[in-house]
Amino acid sequence: MLQIRRSADRGYADHGWLKSSHSFSFAGYHDPAWMGWGNLRVINEDRIAPGTGFGTHGHRDMEIISYVMSGALAHDDSMGNGTAILPGDVQRMSAGKGVRHSEYNHAADVTTHFFQIWIEPNVTGVAPGYEQKTFSAADKRGALRLVASPDGADGSVFMHADARLYATLLDGAETASLPISPERKAWVQVLRGSLSVNGQALQAGDAALLAGESRVVLGEANDAEALVFDLAA
Repeated sequence: MLQIRRSADRGYADHGWLKSSHSFSFAGYHDPAWMGWGNLRVINEDRIAPGTGFGTHGHRDMEIISYVMSGALAHDDSMGNGTAILPGDVQRMSAGKGVRHSEYNHAADVTTHFFQIWIEPNVTGVAPGYEQKTFSAADKRGALRLVASPDGADGSVFMHADARLYATLLDGAETASLPISPERKAWVQVLRGSLSVNGQALQAGDAALLAGESRVVLGEANDAEALVFDLAA
């Protein structure tokens, strides 16, 4: 089974300083048909205006990943981390038994465009944790680069979740494929450009949901960047 979640059908919120598209129910957007996919709970495409951001707030028992497309995201948290998340970086924060953090765009004239991802953990009540790594464009070009996993394989960031996250850059005749167990689920999020997923055409912001499939095949790309999730059902 393959289903398409079109960009224009996502929930949308315009707070002035923040413009956010929600693949799943989040905050003021609620749709019982879109509560998550497997253990993937949130994919928000956020654009933060210059000089603004998310003030300090708390989370518990969630694996939170930030993937920046353009601009920079300044992160501070109650664990003592203070970092800048840039394009090419993957940041993972394990909220565990409780963490507080803020995310800001300190630039004077550049909007920060990033994807905020929440994955339900396979353990709860653990100590909060933080990890950030950079993955080069060359590592993702024409391939599916593992960037987050439950075992930190291949230099990916570790997360307390039964999920694997891959990033790819594809263009022209480049293709990439991922075998998956038919007993699991997959989600493909197109971040920019266009590509096909198992023969179905997707544009920037679109997503493909897969269940009962044995392989995810990406191709027919035009300057595409995408994330591929292998998820617990």
